[in-house]
Amino acid sequence: MLTIGNRLRAHAAGIQLVINLKTAEALGLAVPPSILARRRGDRVNRRELMLLLGGVMTAARGLRAQQQAMPVIGFLSSFSPGPFGPYVAAFRQGLSETGYVEGKNVAIEYRWAEGQYDRLPALAADLVGREVGVIASLGGFPSVLAAKRATTTIPVVFETGVDPVAAGLVASLARPGGNLTGVTMQAGELMPKRLELLSELVPQVRVIALLVNPNNPAAEPMIRDVEKAVSAKGLQLSVLKAGSEAEIDAALATLVQLQAGALLIAADPFFNSRREQLVALASRHAVPVMSEVRESVVAGGLISYGPSIPGIYRQVGIYAGRILNGAKPADLPVEQPARFELVVNLKTAKTLGLTVPPSILSRADEVIE
Repeated sequence: MLTIGNRLRAHAAGIQLVINLKTAEALGLAVPPSILARRRGDRVNRRELMLLLGGVMTAARGLRAQQQAMPVIGFLSSFSPGPFGPYVAAFRQGLSETGYVEGKNVAIEYRWAEGQYDRLPALAADLVGREVGVIASLGGFPSVLAAKRATTTIPVVFETGVDPVAAGLVASLARPGGNLTGVTMQAGELMPKRLELLSELVPQVRVIALLVNPNNPAAEPMIRDVEKAVSAKGLQLSVLKAGSEAEIDAALATLVQLQAGALLIAADPFFNSRREQLVALASRHAVPVMSEVRESVVAGGLISYGPSIPGIYRQVGIYAGRILNGAKPADLPVEQPARFELVVNLKTAKTLGLTVPPSILSRADEVIE
């Protein structure tokens, strides 16, 4: 604040006046020329001093009011902050497209569950208690479920892999109703397609392992979808379950015993955060891996098929900004990805002794060599 008195000294004839113009500018306070015109050593009487102090206090109250009026977004994520920096950047990009820049005209309160889904309800309740203007629920179904249960009034913008209508999140994709809307990644619906691509890549494989997270409420529906697809192709499915780093190690250690010739990783935020661990273990056991995200293939996985995760986060940011600008979540249709990316790592294929069929290479959006 403007300080009058860094060096206040009492004098019989008056009080010495010291002004910090840099601080005044930061407060948006224009110091009157009549005061600036005073020469060093000039005296000011008590009435003039009190008038100046009154102006400073008014300016400070105005600044505090502006700060309090800045909208706040609650960012609720199942993930850990480290590996998902690019996704957060995409969210901020979406916000900026609606006129909001973090720290300038919007504040963001981040809450990270770090893969521990049981922490999400408390984190969501904390954001509700802080009366944020909108909650961006990211990291799949566990996050949006926690947000939905925490509030029926604060708008929630989600990204999820489940069918939001079947899961009871919205009334319909076109007219969500209620206080939720967002983007569906169609992760569950894409599992049979991923299985099809994986069996096309390794047609000789008869046993396929499916890794799911038992802590994810969407796991059981995914298992049922994959079981139907596997049965239709005359293949055998082995379901592996892991909800922690140690459980991932234990689950993948059984691949050889199960004689699994390929591994299909279920769409799950926790697995996305542990992609390097999963790729390293699959490589150790020489098992081809199909995942949902491009980042896993970049880390050394064999193949992925799914929407662009940064693109999803960008759209969530756009919707959050539109709601801050006055839009109602009930009127914003649930978005679906416009396209899906097929990514193949030829280096990994060579290491595994696999030849990628031309039918897959011709459809690939990205080939890593």
